[in-house]
Amino acid sequence: MSAKVETILQSLTLEEKISLLAGKDFWETVPVPGKGVPAVKTSDGPNGARGEVFSGGTRAACFPAAVCSAASWNPDFAQRIGNALAEETKTKSAKVLLAPTMCNHRHPLGGRNFESFSEDPLLAGKMAANVVKGVQSQGIAATIKHFTANEQETDRLSVDEIISERALREIYMKPFEISVKEANPWGVMTAYNKVNGTHADSNTFLLKQVLRSEWGWKGLVMSDWGGTNSTADSLNAGLDLEMPGPTRFRTSEAVIEAVKKGEVTEQTINERARNVLDLIEKVGAFKNPEIPPERSINEGNILPLKKEEVKGKKIGLLGLAKEALIHGGGSASLNAHYRITPEQGLRAAYGDDVEFVYAKGVHTYRLLPPLSHHCTDLEGEHGWTMEQFRLGYTDRPTKTTHGIKSSEFSPILDNEAKDKEVKLTTTFVPSESESHYLGCSGIGPTIVTINGKQVYKQKDNSPDPMGFLLGGNPEKEFTVSFTAGKSYKIQIHSKPPSGGSDWGILAGLPGFRMGFMSAAEHDLDMLSQARSLAKQVDIAIIFTGHPPAWETEGQDQQSFNLPRGGSQDKLVEVVAAINKKTIVVNSTGVAIALPWLKDVSALVQAWFPGQEAGNAIADIISGKVNPSGRLPISWPQRIQDAPAYGNFPGEVKDGKRTVRYEEGVFVGYRHYDRIAKGKSHFPFGFGLSYTSFSLFSGHVSQASSETYKAIVAVQNTGNVPGATVVQLYVGRKHQSPDHPIKTLAAFQKVHLEPGQQKSVELDVGLGDFAYWDEGRKTWWVEKGQYDFSFGQSAGHVESVVTVDVKGWREGNVRL
Repeated sequence: MSAKVETILQSLTLEEKISLLAGKDFWETVPVPGKGVPAVKTSDGPNGARGEVFSGGTRAACFPAAVCSAASWNPDFAQRIGNALAEETKTKSAKVLLAPTMCNHRHPLGGRNFESFSEDPLLAGKMAANVVKGVQSQGIAATIKHFTANEQETDRLSVDEIISERALREIYMKPFEISVKEANPWGVMTAYNKVNGTHADSNTFLLKQVLRSEWGWKGLVMSDWGGTNSTADSLNAGLDLEMPGPTRFRTSEAVIEAVKKGEVTEQTINERARNVLDLIEKVGAFKNPEIPPERSINEGNILPLKKEEVKGKKIGLLGLAKEALIHGGGSASLNAHYRITPEQGLRAAYGDDVEFVYAKGVHTYRLLPPLSHHCTDLEGEHGWTMEQFRLGYTDRPTKTTHGIKSSEFSPILDNEAKDKEVKLTTTFVPSESESHYLGCSGIGPTIVTINGKQVYKQKDNSPDPMGFLLGGNPEKEFTVSFTAGKSYKIQIHSKPPSGGSDWGILAGLPGFRMGFMSAAEHDLDMLSQARSLAKQVDIAIIFTGHPPAWETEGQDQQSFNLPRGGSQDKLVEVVAAINKKTIVVNSTGVAIALPWLKDVSALVQAWFPGQEAGNAIADIISGKVNPSGRLPISWPQRIQDAPAYGNFPGEVKDGKRTVRYEEGVFVGYRHYDRIAKGKSHFPFGFGLSYTSFSLFSGHVSQASSETYKAIVAVQNTGNVPGATVVQLYVGRKHQSPDHPIKTLAAFQKVHLEPGQQKSVELDVGLGDFAYWDEGRKTWWVEKGQYDFSFGQSAGHVESVVTVDVKGWREGNVRL
């Protein structure tokens, strides 16, 4: 710690120190101006610095989602993203970036998988560490999250994850360990969930024993937003900063009372405050305390479809071709500088040489759009009128706002609504006589009336309040008939949820939305349009995927199949049956069911590639760029074959959800290696290229008492330049049911010209394939023979070298 930090710390009163241990508001820390302590601003998120507004705020660059960048298998690429994220963070006047997200892809339905890198802890850790290096090289603090075992969104605020210490060490904490030891992030964010019975923010095993003591990390630990669950316990465990503010658990009165009772010592308060001050110094806020306004800076075998080969042809674009699926929902969402759709990218790539025609073919919305047209508020102007009332007293509003744009209300935008009932009222005059579909949901009990008649009632609280805020809860649709020219008074009346502090930062806040769509639009036979187009085009390209509302923080996936209700799958099946030259471009952050895989000519997995999405996709389809991505996840054929199937998202008993990680360390390819062949469509590390590669002549030699040098030859055996990823897996020659058959120990991406051959060297330490021995409480390698397997995926091993390994345990001890 610096002398400056110690001097300031000594000058602070106990109350001032306590004030530093929670946020001032949603994004900033508390300043102490009289003692020279400035506020520091934080910003989401993992694929772009969004700024302080959740929707429609200052524009920001949108970079590829973590799972997309991990598909590059290129840590240098991750560092470049980190550099750019830091620059974007500065434009949002923030000094702390709440990223990267690095939890494990435990199950394909994980709602936030897209925001994390991989199922493999080594790949995830290396990518995350390099993002951290890139961010912090610019003086911006990176905050690795969520520590730890935040692998699902269902009941994420309270779910208890029951995990063996071995699985925790080898799988779920390992990416964090790699990032901490290789990149020294200045911040760590705790998870919402419990780990083995204790909330992560109060978990002494995670924060004190492992993070602080074993890993020797000295930085700031902050809670996830609303993820602080105690006063004394979280302080003692090592949680430095409760976010957001104002505080719920760290008021001066509460902490001083805990000190008086002997539950917390003043030394602990000093330690927590010192870490906050140290972060302020690391990000340069003592020298430059200003937080200026945010700003936006924007500087500007059927495949490939070669331009000369498709000249004069007609290409059909279907599905989500006019939508740029550049990010998932929740913390990863932002108002991008621009969004290049696939249609825009392809038209720019091919110009007038190709005729493009379009048919969407399918509805993909999750929630009906809010009602905004033909609406008049109580003052006779366009829009809705919002009224707020004291609970139980709806005769006289405490606040009235006219000109609300549409039939939705977010509590985050109006903190005055806390502990209030809210009514939203409009007069709707339809232009045509027809039925309309409506859908509604609220954080708390909600009623919709039309001309005084109740048409919808939600009696209970939302099943997932954060899910409502970040993407919307599933809504049951119903129909109402309207007559053209007739006036209809529509009113939405919503109350705050009951349940007190269990609702975290949404406690006492009402919120609701009502969707609205004409029956003609809702029931339109879009599939017939797609069928007609498929008959008239030379090539059909169908764009499938998850718009942000379908893959978002706050909710796990509803289905392994593409939304909505299998309609995208049906679109592919219908078009592929008509047109044999059908290409599918899929944008999701997770594996999905592929019931039509054998019927299409090509599949491109585009992930969420950021604001340049359409241009990037066009580069691959046209052959301008030779694809070299590799799957950072295994891709199961059936959800039933996923390693966590049956233990996700857990069981509810007496109102509490518990998830048992019974698969232990057998996650991802570690699981698929052990079960019958054919259970996955594509193995971990798989990827296709417009050329081909071969690995051969593997060799392993001992470089030191604890390290090996593995060498393999790789050759481009095709006709165009390209890149592959040399992957090295290590496992016992004589397999054991207690251990994975093989574990990724090293990897390197290599670029080769046609016919070119290179020798690739990979360094492997004993610790890279050690396991955690729960009995001995240490990392352990048993004596014996180990296979060093060189391959281009977990399922494509091309050269194997058997090595005699002497026993080893952590601490430089040879056995």
